[in-house]
Amino acid sequence: MCKSWVSSLVSFAPPTRHPGLLEEPKFLVDEMLQRLGRWLRAAGYDTVIATDAEPDYYLLRQAINEGRLLITRDRELSLHRSAKDNVILLECDSLEDCAKALSDQISIDWHHQPFTRCMVCNTPMSSATNEQIQSAPKDIRDSDDAIYYCPQCRQVFWDGSHVKRMQRHLDDWQNKFTASRQD
Repeated sequence: MCKSWVSSLVSFAPPTRHPGLLEEPKFLVDEMLQRLGRWLRAAGYDTVIATDAEPDYYLLRQAINEGRLLITRDRELSLHRSAKDNVILLECDSLEDCAKALSDQISIDWHHQPFTRCMVCNTPMSSATNEQIQSAPKDIRDSDDAIYYCPQCRQVFWDGSHVKRMQRHLDDWQNKFTASRQD
């Protein structure tokens, strides 16, 4: 029953984008790849992270309806008729291997727009107003660090030491995986 329902999704599918990726990709990662999803957000990609054990056909429908590439390790999901050009199957376990496998399948720029999306909810962040800055710790308010605001979460963020560590990680992936694409 589910397979026939998923098959009916084909009529709602936008033009396929996966092979050429003519526009900036948007992603939906299943619950098995939440960590990879957070790193895609850190790189600045619009990335929805599935948190519940959603049935395959709901994830696939969401990806198709929102024009997202569904990234999964679920081989069964990749076999759905509607999955062609909408699903990227990663057959790896570690975060590093998954990032490499994704970079091998599509062109990922790990320096895309780093730290411009809320890591919690995926909303694009903006520069904090003076009023919003007042909710940051005093030492942060007094520093020269840029302070950002998520309008959805209503939280302020700044470039702390964790951001510098994450940036080095993105730099590492960019250098390793870009070089492997050129080989």
